Amino acid sequence: MKILNLHKAISAKELLHLIQQKLDPLFKKQRQTEIHFTCENKNGAIEISQPDLYEGFLYRIEIKGDELWITRSEHYIDDVNSLTIESILNLLFEKLAGKQGITFVLEG
Repeated sequence: MKILNLHKAISAKELLHLIQQKLDPLFKKQRQTEIHFTCENKNGAIEISQPDLYEGFLYRIEIKGDELWITRSEHYIDDVNSLTIESILNLLFEKLAGKQGITFVLEG
C-alpha cells in the first residue's frame, strides 16, 4: 500500500471523473496500445480494472481526508500495463496536488 498526502481534499466523484477522462488516452499515448480500463466507485473507493485481461482490480484508491490510500493488486506488480497505470496515476496526483506537491506518508 502507498499513502499519499495531496494537502487538499478531493471527493471520490472528482477523482473518478479525472481518472475516467485521462487514463485511457494517456495509456494509449505511453504504451502505443489501446486498452480500455474500467474505473468505478465501489463502496467509496475507486477501482481500476480490465476484466478482459486481469482478474480483480489492478488499483484501488481510498480517499481519507487529504490522503489517498492506494492498493496495487499483488498479482500484477511487475506487469507492464500495471506499471504504466501507476506512472499515469502519479502524474494525475501531482497535478491534483498543485504547487503544494505530494507527501509520501507510507510506501510499502
